[in-house]
Amino acid sequence: MTGHDPQTRAVHPPVITPAGSRPLGVPIYQGHLFSFDAADDLAAAFRGPDEAFFYARMGNPTVRSLERLLTELEGGAGALATASGMGAVNTVLMGLLQSGDHVIAQTALYGGTYALLQDLAARWGVDVTFVSGDDPAEVREALRPTTRLLYLETVANPTTHVTDLPAFTEAVRGAGVLTVVDNTFVPLLCKPIEHGADIVIHSMTKYIAGHGDVIGGAIVFADSSVHQRVWEHATELGATADPFAAWLTVRGFATMPMRVARQSASALDIAGRLAAHPSVARVHYPGLPGHPQHEVAERLLPDGAGGVLAFELTGGREAGRTFSEAVDLISLGPSLGAIATLVMHPASTSHRQMDAASLAAAGIGEGTVRLAVGLEHPDDLWQDIDQALRKAT
Repeated sequence: MTGHDPQTRAVHPPVITPAGSRPLGVPIYQGHLFSFDAADDLAAAFRGPDEAFFYARMGNPTVRSLERLLTELEGGAGALATASGMGAVNTVLMGLLQSGDHVIAQTALYGGTYALLQDLAARWGVDVTFVSGDDPAEVREALRPTTRLLYLETVANPTTHVTDLPAFTEAVRGAGVLTVVDNTFVPLLCKPIEHGADIVIHSMTKYIAGHGDVIGGAIVFADSSVHQRVWEHATELGATADPFAAWLTVRGFATMPMRVARQSASALDIAGRLAAHPSVARVHYPGLPGHPQHEVAERLLPDGAGGVLAFELTGGREAGRTFSEAVDLISLGPSLGAIATLVMHPASTSHRQMDAASLAAAGIGEGTVRLAVGLEHPDDLWQDIDQALRKAT
């Protein structure tokens, strides 16, 4: 572009498209607009999630690189990256449900998901039936002509309940019901689509990004037609992933296999030590033989049970709060899956929306403490845990 006034020239800098080489890393496409030479090409771009880029709310090259990586990770037909894990949950539920529909969900759910289902029931008239997640017969008994979704978590928060995904997906097969599985706790360790899931959700804030510096969510679809359907709603909802956050998440992918393996091994080590401690009434970790779903975990999670565990303190609620404040190396804070170990007292934080009866139904005690193991050496972690246990009891 030559011969124009500097004011005009400044608005139209040269756009460099690499020729003769290619970037080894995923570039950040921060710009939100793309132009076309033909009106028909622009019109075609509106058709779906895999068409040409035109506006970043509908699609972005950096975000699409992440989505294709997610699709490969889960063995799906397509994926959507969202601005947060709850953005993914909202996009799925609000994109697939309407007033009068029925959802079956397991009782032990992430607190934000539980609250959203309650909100949809109150404001939209979506009926929700909660089941224990232990017996697929409960799902078959709960089925109605209006049932649209079965919502599960591979490993539930914070009780580490493990759902027998093949048995539960089989329970709704042929009923026109989509199975949604939140796989946030065990990426790589389990692929729900292989076990019959239709939609897989991740909070990429956790293990996938892995460094405590990104907020993001993901939805992976086993069927491209469901992908198309949810994408159309997602563009209206505006829960689009930011390109820079997507770039950071792609970067985190590179070390995820090593991180997840190390965190799983350390969590098993810490869980075993806690199980032998006199101040601990019970340890919730699928890798321990005494866990109620240990046999299921051995089938679904043969390479490790993840980096999150929970334990019950004999001193109840006060002991749980004291322990979470007494740690030194470990940090008191929400979230999980990052490089640093975090502790939280669910009854007063993430599951504060639930009353005592609801907490009990979800298997969460007043003294339950959740530990999200990071990459520190397990001996250093245990030293901190041991001194906090002495203060709590």
